[in-house]
Amino acid sequence: MNKVQASVGGVTPGQGLLAPRAFRVALLGNPNTGKTTLFNQLSGLRHKTSNFPGTTQEARTGLLRDPARDQPVELIDLPGVYSLELDLHEADVCRRVLAGTLAPPGEPARAPDALLIVVDATNLARNLLIVGEALRRRLPTIVALNMHDLARKRGLHFDIDALASILGCPVFPCSARRGEGLESFRSTLEQAQVPHVTPPGSQDGLEAWARETFAAVVRPADSHAADSLRAHSFTDRLDTAVTHPVAGLGIFLLVMLGLFWTIFSLAAVPMDLIDGAFSWLSDFVRAALPEGILADFLAGGVVNGIGGTLVFLPQICILFFLISLLEDTGYLARAAFVVNRYLAPFGLSGHAFVPLLASHACALPGIMSCRAIPDRRERLAAILVAPFASCSARIPVYVLLTVILFPGRPVIQALAFAACYALGIAAALLSALIARRTLLRGASRPMALELPTYKLPSLRTAFVTTFERAWVFIRNAGTTILAICIVPWWLGEYPHVQPPPRVAELRAQAEALTAAGQQAAARPLLADADRLQASDAGARSFIGRIGRTVQPVFEPLGFDWKLSVGVVSSFAAREVFVSTMRIMVTGHDDDSDDDSMMEALRTATRDDGSPIFTAATSWSLLVYYVLAMQCLPTLAVTAREAGSRRWAFLQLGWMFALAYAAAFLVRLTLRAAGVP
Repeated sequence: MNKVQASVGGVTPGQGLLAPRAFRVALLGNPNTGKTTLFNQLSGLRHKTSNFPGTTQEARTGLLRDPARDQPVELIDLPGVYSLELDLHEADVCRRVLAGTLAPPGEPARAPDALLIVVDATNLARNLLIVGEALRRRLPTIVALNMHDLARKRGLHFDIDALASILGCPVFPCSARRGEGLESFRSTLEQAQVPHVTPPGSQDGLEAWARETFAAVVRPADSHAADSLRAHSFTDRLDTAVTHPVAGLGIFLLVMLGLFWTIFSLAAVPMDLIDGAFSWLSDFVRAALPEGILADFLAGGVVNGIGGTLVFLPQICILFFLISLLEDTGYLARAAFVVNRYLAPFGLSGHAFVPLLASHACALPGIMSCRAIPDRRERLAAILVAPFASCSARIPVYVLLTVILFPGRPVIQALAFAACYALGIAAALLSALIARRTLLRGASRPMALELPTYKLPSLRTAFVTTFERAWVFIRNAGTTILAICIVPWWLGEYPHVQPPPRVAELRAQAEALTAAGQQAAARPLLADADRLQASDAGARSFIGRIGRTVQPVFEPLGFDWKLSVGVVSSFAAREVFVSTMRIMVTGHDDDSDDDSMMEALRTATRDDGSPIFTAATSWSLLVYYVLAMQCLPTLAVTAREAGSRRWAFLQLGWMFALAYAAAFLVRLTLRAAGVP
């Protein structure tokens, strides 16, 4: 048991969050004040994350045991807001919780027994505004003066008693990041009281009250030294660089380059381990069960379905871990400030920066990150365009097609690969502009952003954030995503049909050669038999029939029925396209010899003997996969986060239409230029 849990009591193992009369404490504060870090320190990893009823706003609840009170203490981490009076979703959630009309799922709706306001000691004057608004709610209140250690390093001293007297409630200094001062929480909580002062009601009066309070309780150790520190501090010079319109953008691009390089380099090993583990588990299930529908369902549908999704979990975990670290250092807010000026013309703000960034690993966490966007219409626009970001699942398709288009030319392959990312970003911005000028019309809200202080990131907070996001992804993989993956598997697996007569002939010839001791000559015949049987089974399966049915739709893009099967099957997950084409062309999904597989795909032919992957068709297919919505799990998450299935259908329809039109124009232009 750590120091905080020992002093506060910790969470009793095995106890839920259902105690009806727990002493409820709501945590309130501005963004970037360390409120959630303080919550995590107090509750440890034993807390619950869900959504407030009727909203997509996260509700974190933690339960502590206070022996002196002989009842549990329930903590509710409210959304970070700059003001309770703003016309924003987060502010409305805070107002309703404080008024006792909203509570986390499974909890009774009642006003909190105490209010813990977390303020940033390095920016106390600004933080006192929300303190004044909260004091007018007339709830028993205490104030946590967080980042007290950083303020001391800046030469600022606080008269805690004077501050408590002015606010009319207890105040305790702490450093949530370092775990300092948290032992005072329990004793201070005992002193929580309804404030005996009421700050002014007008905004001008409140701002004047905040400045007067700050001047009365804060003093530098040496005024001249403090002024010099503020004027010439390293952080001021750093801010000038990282928020510069040109230099700031360059720094941002370098940081993002390092971020994605780290993600793809570190994730490779655990992704291979997960892929290998699920392959072993699939083989184990097939060996442990008798041949039949049950073995096929569990090994092919369930195990491979979950494994095909969880293989991207390392990338998602590393992404959110690094984003949490960047956010905790204070850089992410500055990056959002830089990007804001480039997103504003398209109806988005810097708030959409993190969701679009996260979507380059996987659209699922990217869409879930849109919860942090204050404006509802901008949030919906970001949800709709997030899947245009080139996620990890598109990479196998990009690799396949760029290698087919430019064999033996790695530099050109890399440029084409980068162009795919650029095209996705351009499509996202264009779509956001159209959405904000039509269905989601409305004036863009200015981005209210307070640059937080620079500080060392909290590894604990980063791990907690990563764990929460990973668990949400795993829950989806075990429920919605699994259900969606099983359907295409079943369509591709059934009905089981008798192989064509040519397969029996090839196997008979191979057996005769083997009996004559000519095993080397028999192996190609057996491979041809396997390829023919798998290709015939794929063509006569339900998904093969669907592919032949929809092939006329994709014919203008240059897709034959085999490519159409690949497109249809990859709705479960984009990366399925590569394995599907391997099976359709070579008869199996064995990638042990990538060179031979790539050559087989490059030279694959249609039913009339013409090449499948001509240059024009390959470009058309590449553009289609950059822009199309080929991910049913993403649609499920969009429907949930947007609050209605109609937004998911709109997303599907728009992305398909844009992908189809762009792919058609690309092929038409290339054919007109004489490219086959």
